[in-house]
Amino acid sequence: MINSTIIVYGVFAGLVAILVTVAIERFGGFVGGVLGTVPSTIVPAAAGVYLIDGEASLTASMSIVPLGMLINGMFLGVWIILPRYIPRDAAQLPLTTFVSLLTWALLAFTSLVIARLLTATVITELMLGLIGLCALIGLAVIFNLRVKDAPKGANKVPLLVLSLRGLAAGLAIAGCLWLAESGLPFVAGLASAFPAIFLTSMVALWMSQGPKVPQGAAAPMMLGGASVSVYALIVIWSMPTFGVIFGSIIAWLSSVTLWTIPAFLLLRQYRLTID
Repeated sequence: MINSTIIVYGVFAGLVAILVTVAIERFGGFVGGVLGTVPSTIVPAAAGVYLIDGEASLTASMSIVPLGMLINGMFLGVWIILPRYIPRDAAQLPLTTFVSLLTWALLAFTSLVIARLLTATVITELMLGLIGLCALIGLAVIFNLRVKDAPKGANKVPLLVLSLRGLAAGLAIAGCLWLAESGLPFVAGLASAFPAIFLTSMVALWMSQGPKVPQGAAAPMMLGGASVSVYALIVIWSMPTFGVIFGSIIAWLSSVTLWTIPAFLLLRQYRLTID
């Protein structure tokens, strides 16, 4: 039988995820991309893993999240680069979607094998998380140095598309918690970083606004998404120390203060400087 915690946190994650596309739609790819990627679905995922399987499982699952977000950055990179080499026809969106998901799957499998090997023999789980975060920051900086237009959406994303987006995110988090309950915390952590939000954002915005809006949002989303990695590393300490509720709040506020706000201000200043 499925644990009720899995259902509750999965539903909550889905509802939270629906709101993020609206930020990009209304405020544009730059503002929405950075500020719309503050930690969201990772919050119920971390809480659920901790409640279901304890501190050790929380540490194992959250330590691999930065590596998962690095893979998500490469996933978004496909959306930035690949469409340039595909004719603008009906096949452009499905082909980009397929290649980006294939890229994610291959990198996720490879990274999971490497992570297990490294943490068993060479480095600690926390060191793995820090390495993943540093690599993600480097990747995001490279993509954001190449300035792109990040326009607002002119059309409204349909309610059905937003609902499907929330469903996909909710299922990803529910799957993460089920894996944690099954004794697979590393896989659970990687599952919690599955790019359900990124994928549904890219597809929904492309379908309703055309390719320029999601492509303009991809690089800022990559940069803003590093806050999820910061949250994951902080919550390893804060949740066992202060409990689920206060630990989650401390980790969320810390990740936004230490990463989201500075990243937004620096990127805005950079873009103003080169305009």
